[in-house]
Amino acid sequence: MKFGTVPVGDAEGAILAHSAKVADGVIRKGTVLGTEDLRRLASGGVDAVVVARFEPGDLSEDAAAGRIADSLQGPGLRLGPASTGRVNLIAEAAGLVRVDAAAVSAMNAVDEGVTLATLADFMRVEADQLVATVKIIPYGVPSEVVDRAAAALGSASIRHLPFRGGRACLVLTRTAGFKDSLLEKGEAVVRDRVTALGYRLEEVAIVDHDTAAVAAALRGDADLTLILGASATSDRQDVAPAAVVAAGGSVERFGMPVDPGNLLFMGTLRGKPVVGLPGCARSPALNGADWVLERLAAGLRVTDADIAAMGVGGLLKEMPDRPHPRRPKRSS
Repeated sequence: MKFGTVPVGDAEGAILAHSAKVADGVIRKGTVLGTEDLRRLASGGVDAVVVARFEPGDLSEDAAAGRIADSLQGPGLRLGPASTGRVNLIAEAAGLVRVDAAAVSAMNAVDEGVTLATLADFMRVEADQLVATVKIIPYGVPSEVVDRAAAALGSASIRHLPFRGGRACLVLTRTAGFKDSLLEKGEAVVRDRVTALGYRLEEVAIVDHDTAAVAAALRGDADLTLILGASATSDRQDVAPAAVVAAGGSVERFGMPVDPGNLLFMGTLRGKPVVGLPGCARSPALNGADWVLERLAAGLRVTDADIAAMGVGGLLKEMPDRPHPRRPKRSS
């Protein structure tokens, strides 16, 4: 593409690079200048304009953006219309987005005029939410650049995993003096949390905070079993994880490098996931349990290594009602 200043008389068919004021209004940038546009410019006393002209093999910004965006479209994702060199990729349903960061970086390294911005890997999205945007910076780029950019992306560099949900059950425990209001709040918040992920909370059991009692309540016939204890789990041998083992299951991970959410544990029972929720799950605020539940709802297996990798970015917003703030108050 050629770009530069030319006399108005030589600008026909070129793309106006900067909006120009004329006597009867404004000629917007991006306008392909025709005879009438040149007349208006000359009448307004404009002698020269900055323009862009395509060279052989160039694609317009919209055509280039569309070709790259076509390589991103997959199940659960739709493309918006091309406009001013931009095409958006949009989620069709609630779910998680998987992004191949290496492929996106490789595409963005092909040419400075071709860009792709995406959400972070494993980001939760709702229906009609923007997932990625292709933007061509100049008014046009060589077609071979576009081809190299699309090749760098490959296939399935951005994937949408819809929430599948399923049947869920919740075991709540109580200790002496534990308020009914806390049980009710815990159930309501967990119900809202899993319903938003497509789960149906079909069974809620309230039992004593005792290993045998919890184990007896763990039937393991739901797609997801949740345990929310009256007292925080502080060890693998504590009540809730010990109950999973006593019921015939296993505990694969205790603790996670996400705060709030450190005291979560993950296990399996009869081949189905069991999640021991941290106490912060009584609040609807984002915590580490959300990251685990979102992946499970999207049909992903969550491993020990997956949870260990959550530490980068795992320092979440501090909850104002935490009893032990992470930042002690300054003494005066």
